[in-house]
Amino acid sequence: MDYNSQRKKLLLPEYGRNIQNMIWHIIEIEDREERNKAARTIISVMASTNPNYKDIEDFNHKLWDHLFAISDYRLDVDSPFPKPERPEAKQTPHLFYPQKPIRFRHYGKNLQYFIEKARAVEDLEIKEKFVEALANLMKKSYLTWNRDSVDNDLIINQLKEMSNGELVFNEANSKMTSTQDILGMNKKKPQQPIQGKNFKKGGKKFKKHFNNPQGGQFSSQPRPQNSAPRNKPDNQKPNNP
Repeated sequence: MDYNSQRKKLLLPEYGRNIQNMIWHIIEIEDREERNKAARTIISVMASTNPNYKDIEDFNHKLWDHLFAISDYRLDVDSPFPKPERPEAKQTPHLFYPQKPIRFRHYGKNLQYFIEKARAVEDLEIKEKFVEALANLMKKSYLTWNRDSVDNDLIINQLKEMSNGELVFNEANSKMTSTQDILGMNKKKPQQPIQGKNFKKGGKKFKKHFNNPQGGQFSSQPRPQNSAPRNKPDNQKPNNP
């Protein structure tokens, strides 16, 4: 049995393996006229496999380019369009991954980059604001994993430790966000009551207002007891006692 894994790789899978086999077959035809005739026949077959693309501009040009691409640019035929050149192979750049271990994993790797940037700041006023922002960021990250509480001195000491003693939190001029405010940011807002409906406790009595398209409002208030009864139709007979 012949498996696809044992066959040649499909250069353009959207055309299928049969078209690729036909193109590779006409490469070996020695007669140029027969080779040109076979190439035009394959172009018509390729067009029938994608009928939705016939309205696209330069559709035939694209088919001839695909014909040469499937042949690995080895096919030598007379094309109504310039023969495309083989594209140069582009090497994918190597991705950089950090190799150094993270000392405090709950703060993440980016925090260490921010600390290095803050250490390079020369302006003392800007550096102090930078340290304040880093301390609050560390506290928010800490509370993500520990929802109970966190001591501000712990955050200050860890920031100083991660910066090798260069970043010191100034408690006199800087402010750290309270734990309640940080945890309150993630609380859901209370659901707003539905407009137009006023329900009372128990669910028995309720009041519902509707907008009248002709102006005014309709209300489902109970009818007064002293109001006149509705007029009965003439054809309705009174009930005999």
